[in-house]
Amino acid sequence: MPQPNAEREISTPRNVYVFGITSFFNDTATEMAYWVLPAFLTSLGAGPAQLGLIEGIAESVSSFAMLFSGYLADHIRRRKPVVVGGYFVANAVKPLLAIVTGWPQILLIRFADRLAKGVRGAPRDVMVAESVAKNRLGSAYGLIQAMDSAGAMVGPLAALALLSRTGLRNVFWAAAVPGALCVLVALSGIRETKARDGSSRESADLVSARRGSEENKIAIHLPANFHIVLIAVTLFSLGNSSDMFLVMRAHDVGIAVALAPLLGLIFNVTYTLASWPAGWFSDHVSRRLIASIGYVIFAAVYLVFGRAPSTMAIWIAMAVYGLYYALTQPVLKALVVETVDESVRGRALGIYFFVTSVATLAASLITGELWKHYGAAIPFYLSGVLALSAAALLQGARTPETSSSAHPQ
Repeated sequence: MPQPNAEREISTPRNVYVFGITSFFNDTATEMAYWVLPAFLTSLGAGPAQLGLIEGIAESVSSFAMLFSGYLADHIRRRKPVVVGGYFVANAVKPLLAIVTGWPQILLIRFADRLAKGVRGAPRDVMVAESVAKNRLGSAYGLIQAMDSAGAMVGPLAALALLSRTGLRNVFWAAAVPGALCVLVALSGIRETKARDGSSRESADLVSARRGSEENKIAIHLPANFHIVLIAVTLFSLGNSSDMFLVMRAHDVGIAVALAPLLGLIFNVTYTLASWPAGWFSDHVSRRLIASIGYVIFAAVYLVFGRAPSTMAIWIAMAVYGLYYALTQPVLKALVVETVDESVRGRALGIYFFVTSVATLAASLITGELWKHYGAAIPFYLSGVLALSAAALLQGARTPETSSSAHPQ
């Protein structure tokens, strides 16, 4: 019996670090293209309404893929092929942006990119959860998120350097290089995981009995605490439209198109530096409190963008915006994972990703239309109010320990 545990201790850091490196290269490629996309759309004759439609549809397909992949992650033995395949498709379509001639083609590329992300998301996060102890979930997700945002910091820098020497289309071609490195690292470095402790040693009869009582399993493993968190996150996501609207707002205020990647850079510097400490801190104090503080910071940033008093205020707000991501992205995933039983982690993550993505679809469409008819300030103010409401609601969820102790094993 000690040998499997010894093997787990050896493989645990490997998967976390490999996923971190993979995320670094993937986000480098993504952010090289992402932060110049609004300017590219404008050059093709598109505007905020088309951007809202593209991002909304892209997020909606991602949400349905996440729901499916969450269920899949709980039932398949080998998750690595799904994860590697998701990275491959996403990075194969990004360079195609260099040859498009109209915004509908961008829609198709974003569709494929987000579909691939949705398919790989839940299996990857379940593999991370199976690679570390529960009291290190925040640190693990935080480390991976820090590497992810570090790539998102390098991406805009690379795009900025390329834009000073060449055109927008060449930035998309260049994104193929880190994309290929991402796929190679994922293919060669990721190791399969197994369910921890008792879950991996359950007899076939016990597994069959548990699957035969689906209603009881849902009642036990998806407790009220999980649903409260889900409602709060969904409410927030209704105001969390695509970050490309922040870039467009910055352009309106007077920040040049060529500086858009620099906006991404300062945002990701904060995000990178704060992600691991936020995840580690959430392992020692209330995750709900940390996530709520992140929502309050989001509200403050969006209120500043809505008022847009000066270009300096926009630069400062964009830097602070990285704190919101660091305090919520890794922390909320850890909160969802620890709230439910190990046997339904994939489904819980899939549901979490699904409802937030559907709400984000609505947010992007609503923001685009409100901006078009009432100006930029109104959608930003609405987002701030929804974020504050979600922060208050999130505090109504009980602690995971209290919730889990109320249910039989």
